[in-house]
Amino acid sequence: MIVLFHNNKSVTKVISTESVAISYSKSNAIASELVKLAIAFPEEKIVWCHVALESQLNIDFIQKKETYANTLFSFNPYPEDYLTKAIGYVDNSVFIRINKANTYPTWLMSSAVGYAHTAVFLNAKEAGNTSADLDYFLNSLAKKYMPLGLFCYSEPNLLQSNSILPTVKVPKASRYTLFKFVKEHYRTRWVFLLLLDFLVYEKKLPLLPLLFSLNYKKLPTGNYDLSGVPVLQHAGITTKDTIDVLIPTIGRKKYLYDVLQDLKKQTLLPQNIIIIEQNNDPTATSELDYLTNETWPFTITHTFTHQSGACNARNIGLSQVKNNWVFFADDDVRIDADFLKDCLLNCKNYDKKALTLSCLQEGEKFVETKPYQWVSFGTCSSFVASEVLTNIRFNMGFEFGYGEDSDFGKKLRNSGTDVAFFSHPKLLHLKAPMGGFRTRFTFEWGTEKFQPKPSPTVMLYKLLHETQEEINGYKTVLFFKFYGRQSLKNPFGYYTAFKNHWNTSVFWAKKLKERN
Repeated sequence: MIVLFHNNKSVTKVISTESVAISYSKSNAIASELVKLAIAFPEEKIVWCHVALESQLNIDFIQKKETYANTLFSFNPYPEDYLTKAIGYVDNSVFIRINKANTYPTWLMSSAVGYAHTAVFLNAKEAGNTSADLDYFLNSLAKKYMPLGLFCYSEPNLLQSNSILPTVKVPKASRYTLFKFVKEHYRTRWVFLLLLDFLVYEKKLPLLPLLFSLNYKKLPTGNYDLSGVPVLQHAGITTKDTIDVLIPTIGRKKYLYDVLQDLKKQTLLPQNIIIIEQNNDPTATSELDYLTNETWPFTITHTFTHQSGACNARNIGLSQVKNNWVFFADDDVRIDADFLKDCLLNCKNYDKKALTLSCLQEGEKFVETKPYQWVSFGTCSSFVASEVLTNIRFNMGFEFGYGEDSDFGKKLRNSGTDVAFFSHPKLLHLKAPMGGFRTRFTFEWGTEKFQPKPSPTVMLYKLLHETQEEINGYKTVLFFKFYGRQSLKNPFGYYTAFKNHWNTSVFWAKKLKERN
């Protein structure tokens, strides 16, 4: 293992864990020296650390931590990250608001401390300008290659947990650097939106940084070569790899039967199928007679309830989980015979405890991708280790609305569990017609003069999980999107109406927040 120490301006020391000093150049940029070390030591872990944090560096953790050739770790122990909170104006993904108490997936990297296998830098043939400062280089590397299969994390265990942190002047991107980063990594329109957000929400007009950024082009995506990254060595599927399947259902007797038939044909049979059947008619009884009339090669745990709602149904199902893995399914999906086996092997091969699969409707184009870090969670297409679900439930504030899947995924990430996306195995989602006894749900805000925009459940997610900058950036984009979709074209009248729609959404989102 090679450790590079720096003072934000230049390299101050490079040693191996055998305490052998390694030559370096103080005149070269830190990022340049980092890449040179990767080339010189292609089979090593490479660590970078601010010299003031040397005594806090958790070498023992890094040495023991399994390191893969497609994983990048860093940690900023101080409150604000390099690109500052303003990056939220242009990016409101799950990767921006980081829970620094646990391992968390993010492309927001830090020069304070971090490590990776040297292959991370060697695979990234077009990693970026190594003459740039280390923070810019690392953030650019992660932002570009995360969608291509580079797994990036904030890892608090890189530093001793009981340490008193020294006062360090953590690098922060200037407005010029921020606009440059946005121009190089996002579509051009985002630098203009960023300018507008600064003007509207901070009463600042960074016009020169905007003009400066126009000299730069968006960096090419390039290629991240994972052909040499082997799958993990593991014991294969064992008797401990038992599976529950959780299915909420309402009025789809035939479609659910087909799902059970697919599960019956699995080469790796589930142990238990948890079915939560809903019918809000107080006089109704279960219509799923085949659950008892036929013989099944697994246990079926069936609950019938008069309370409809997918959040409630899945929470009932989660309380009944008994096995080590859970497949979240809908009552109208179709899967191949090797589906559960392949899901489990994906988790083992990539050391993951939560994954979401490709779930397409008939006729949708399938795009094959390498596994990568996902931005949401699929409530009808995810496979999760039950150990990470112990204290996580669906928020009832999202019932009958949108966002419960994103909220659940964010809770998983905050607890230290990443969600990876796999294009294989895939599911077919039939999107079957609703059952005949379903009734249309009436929302409490249905009589509001100014209907909420966005939906209060969408706003609820934002209030729970996003920074104020992310919310404000979303508000700006929604303002322009909504303008072309409504009849009021007077810009002043529209501005007033939009504020009223937005405020109604915030009001009801706060009401929903109180109910969980």
